Amino acid sequence: MKGYDFIIVGAGLFGAVFAREAKKAGKKCLVIEKREHIAGNIYTQEVEGIQVHAYGAHIFHTSNKEVWEYVNRFAEFNRYTNSPVANYKGEMYNLPFNMNTFHKLWGVATPQEAKDKIEEQKQAYAVENPKNLEEQALNLIGRDVYEKLVKGYTEKQWGRRAADLPAFIIKRLPVRFTYDNNYFDDAYQGIPIGGYTKMVERMLEGTEVILGEDFLGKREYYKDKAEKIVYTGMIDEYFSYCFGELEYRSLRFETEILEEENHQGNAVVNYTEYEVPYTRVIEHKHFEYGAQPKTVITREYPKEWKRGDEPYYPMNDEKNAALYAKYREAAQKEGDVIFGGRLGQYRYFDMDDTVEAALACVKEHVYGLGKERKA
Repeated sequence: MKGYDFIIVGAGLFGAVFAREAKKAGKKCLVIEKREHIAGNIYTQEVEGIQVHAYGAHIFHTSNKEVWEYVNRFAEFNRYTNSPVANYKGEMYNLPFNMNTFHKLWGVATPQEAKDKIEEQKQAYAVENPKNLEEQALNLIGRDVYEKLVKGYTEKQWGRRAADLPAFIIKRLPVRFTYDNNYFDDAYQGIPIGGYTKMVERMLEGTEVILGEDFLGKREYYKDKAEKIVYTGMIDEYFSYCFGELEYRSLRFETEILEEENHQGNAVVNYTEYEVPYTRVIEHKHFEYGAQPKTVITREYPKEWKRGDEPYYPMNDEKNAALYAKYREAAQKEGDVIFGGRLGQYRYFDMDDTVEAALACVKEHVYGLGKERKA
């Protein structure tokens, strides 16, 4: 008899949801986490009475009522609405692209005026079959919005010229002909009061957790202890990069405490000018309407990923898709290992996607209900 039904590698959102639901089903679980803390990239840490998002801004948003009700079992969410602004050479623009943006750009006041201006610019740069991101963006929104609000930010984020990025990265751009600065269309949106770490702690209550432990360095030891492994780490690292490295983008964060009450007046300000090396500045207190006498800001710098760095965004191009297909085929042959999450499945997940995928994984592998059933 093995000691555990499931060993879950990774104490992020996917692993925590799976562990919670498997435990509720009567399964014995162990969670192993390489970092010295739980909650993965949604980890929040209190600094000067402010919940700091240690790995970048995370706003929970979803239109899936089941997922929203699920996370609300573990936290009370505030009414935070994501309304970032963009700084381009000192000019401030509302995001997503809406009537406030278009008025600032062109002085237009009505939706029809904005539509006419966008259509005029689109026609001037129209390409029948866009071959790269730049051509796709010009087809969608025209040159003014592209040059000021898309080009520099995108090139910093991906570390490549927009003309060298595939067109499918931006199949569409959010354009709204209303004076509404709410970035997301989802029915539900907010941030856990007191931070995400407390939410994940509640999910993991009663489950054994080992922090600071590298599963891959002891994989045979742990495999002997469990009927199945739920692995949420990098799929290529699991297979010792046998087919080559999948490409990721990484991030570097510079966080500082400022002796002022309000630094930038908004939780997130994007810097869309290429010459500014960071993509955005986060002022964490605004996520929870803080009134503390000090403030904490974080500058977010994109960087090339190399082994040892944290992988944040998969490089979704044809080359990496083909390489991932090889790893996915190898994963399907690992009968006692379940690969889940953004690193295990090499795809970008929003938090609601992560919860939904974890619940579906539980239904399949804990209850045996099959992949085809909705989470």
